[in-house]
Amino acid sequence: MNIALITAGGCGQRMGKEIPKQFLSVEDKPIIIYTLEKFQNHPAIDKIIVACKEGWKQILESYCKQFKIDKLECIIKGGENGQESIKNLIEKAREKYDEDDIVLVHDGIRPMVSADIISDSIYVCKEKGCAIASIPCREAMLYTDDKESSEKQIMRDLLVRTQTPQAFRLKDLYNMHIEAKQKGISNSVASCTLAVELGKKVYFSLGSEKNLKITVPDDLDIFKALLNMNKRNF
Repeated sequence: MNIALITAGGCGQRMGKEIPKQFLSVEDKPIIIYTLEKFQNHPAIDKIIVACKEGWKQILESYCKQFKIDKLECIIKGGENGQESIKNLIEKAREKYDEDDIVLVHDGIRPMVSADIISDSIYVCKEKGCAIASIPCREAMLYTDDKESSEKQIMRDLLVRTQTPQAFRLKDLYNMHIEAKQKGISNSVASCTLAVELGKKVYFSLGSEKNLKITVPDDLDIFKALLNMNKRNF
């Protein structure tokens, strides 16, 4: 089986809104629902589990019923940070699924993930053991230690920009989190960074510039523009 594990536990302080950014409505639909629909509509995804911000579970359940997200297995409480939320999702998945099943960890605020990205994530994970959606780094990259100036560049050809989904065998991701606890790693920013911190090799799968993460108001404007572009193309 292929199970989507969706993180939606953040508060979205950088968005500057009163409600969590994943629940912001765009054209009468919450951002989190746009994201869930991509996995709902993908034929290779069997089930969905969501880690939700405390106090918003019933609201999300209502939205899932309204928009017919019937692959939803359950909604669980998110953690204090992303790593803890993912650990909670894995532990819930272990109660229900086989250890060799593939889990795709995805940000609830990446609503433009495509079917091709999801498919390639599953394919690469089956072939290589894991898959990290990624895109080339095209900008000039400078190193700074004061966030005001720089005297050093980092060669962009040596860098990739990672996205989600990030796919692993369930047993492998679970064991990573067990090892992380033993080593005192508690706030790794993503599954790929956790793997690297533990000395493991990760493999890249298809990403896209359109697979944006909605973090600040500018991202919301880009998302709306992409939605309008898609409407014009149909």
